[in-house]
Amino acid sequence: MKIIPFNAIRPVRDKANLFASRSYLTYSDKTIAEKINNNPYTFLQIINPDFNLEKKLSGKEKFKLVKKKFQEFCNNNILISDKNNSFYLYEQGCNLISYIGIIGLVSSDDYNNNNIKKHENTIHSREKMFLEYLEETRFQADAILLAHKNNNYLNKIYKKIKKSRAEYEFTTTDKVLHKLWKISNKTIVDNITLEFEKIKKVYIADGHHRCASTSKLKNNNNMMSLLISEEQLRISSFNRLVKTSIKDSELFNKLEVKFYIKKTNLDVPKKQNEIIMFKSNQKYLLQPKKDSYIDNEICRLGVSILFNNILFPILNIKDERKTDKIEFCANNIDFSKVKNTMNNKSYNIAFFLKPITINEIKDVADNNKYMPPKSTYIEPKLRSGLTIYKF
Repeated sequence: MKIIPFNAIRPVRDKANLFASRSYLTYSDKTIAEKINNNPYTFLQIINPDFNLEKKLSGKEKFKLVKKKFQEFCNNNILISDKNNSFYLYEQGCNLISYIGIIGLVSSDDYNNNNIKKHENTIHSREKMFLEYLEETRFQADAILLAHKNNNYLNKIYKKIKKSRAEYEFTTTDKVLHKLWKISNKTIVDNITLEFEKIKKVYIADGHHRCASTSKLKNNNNMMSLLISEEQLRISSFNRLVKTSIKDSELFNKLEVKFYIKKTNLDVPKKQNEIIMFKSNQKYLLQPKKDSYIDNEICRLGVSILFNNILFPILNIKDERKTDKIEFCANNIDFSKVKNTMNNKSYNIAFFLKPITINEIKDVADNNKYMPPKSTYIEPKLRSGLTIYKF
């Protein structure tokens, strides 16, 4: 596995907490407006350059303004460029859960040669849009999250680096502590590079579209990534909240064809092929009957069993990505909050799935197959703009 140091563009130390943001997709329009109007340093200013314009822009017209705004931040010394090629040690922690890994560049060759393994299919329109964005702006501000086998030698290097003062150390409003160390010592950089050469493959945890788009770029063969050991990943499933007019009697009659049904107090099923259904203020355990699914690495997953046996044939949902009948929420959210969402938005049924394991993800990826949409919610979630790769 080839990992390459680079000279990142990043916020000056006293503005790192003000600049870095969550993915813009996680903010409502109202929240984006509040942040842009109240924080002149936020990365959201760069990727929403048309926010205060009467005419909203799109495509290349907008991306040109993004590039211009990015250059303004550089010219005003809000963003600085490191002089030496470096790696960056990043740590994130909250409530006794922490993640640590190296930010560097990985080669598109490793992606194209299947050394960077994928487990999700990409949507062509999103892939094309992000490729156009990269071609026009020529910078990457969101690291792709890659997972590798645990490496004790790398762990020792990280432990030693952490004894020095972090370049950044700040807590965000979601109570997450972020730390970043710059690694420019040539001996340490070389040792990290050589150690990653021993790692033959890594797995995409988050960033399938960014990987696919970046690999198609002309005049650039690298993509900025955060590489962490796979056992650090926190993998949750996506609950499905569904709106339907089906009567209870019809629903249960159809479910009984494929499932054994019994009442339960469980919030999450114990087995991967089981489903918890919440309906009419009661939870039910749905256990698939023999021959209700094909026993392979994809079809045995709860998310596949749910779609193939319930969502599509019973609730008439043909594509989970193209319907307003479903809302997805990660199962790291309290059950009480799920109930509130159901009541507030008139959802009739909720389905809860057992989280997929890293070994199940690897099994799918190693067999060059793809999981269904919204199969996993993987943490850590990274901030945009802590390090920026300009190419």
